[in-house]
Amino acid sequence: MTEVITLGWRERLALPSFGIPSLKAKLDTGARSSSLHVESLRVSEEGSDTWLDFDVRTGRRSHPVLVPCRALATGRRRVSDSGGHANMRWFIRTEIEIAGVRFEIDLNLNDRRHMLFPLLLGRMTLLDRIRVDPALSYTASLRGVVGTG
Repeated sequence: MTEVITLGWRERLALPSFGIPSLKAKLDTGARSSSLHVESLRVSEEGSDTWLDFDVRTGRRSHPVLVPCRALATGRRRVSDSGGHANMRWFIRTEIEIAGVRFEIDLNLNDRRHMLFPLLLGRMTLLDRIRVDPALSYTASLRGVVGTG
């Protein structure tokens, strides 16, 4: 069993598989699954595999950068948002790095442009790994791991 770390309700993390060194994330124990804001989602079939091509917006609001990404789809499921609206979302499995710890998570791809954070880490990702202290913010960077982009 790995050590459970305590982090704040909002943190920065990296998506190493996509070359993204820093992305703001909300750690949300009320959400079941984790969700990433993507733009220009494109689906292609290659043999029996489904591949997803998409762009992730990084950087500051005044200087955004679109990072092109590609991932193997692990499935498509119905997900309900906090308002109770359900829609079908593609899921991928990818690696994240937060507070010096690297592990794989299941992540759904969605349009989160109206949300404050491009990435939401839900309780299935946090379970047995991360304890959330709502009084804390951006503590992962204090561990000297993630940039400020």
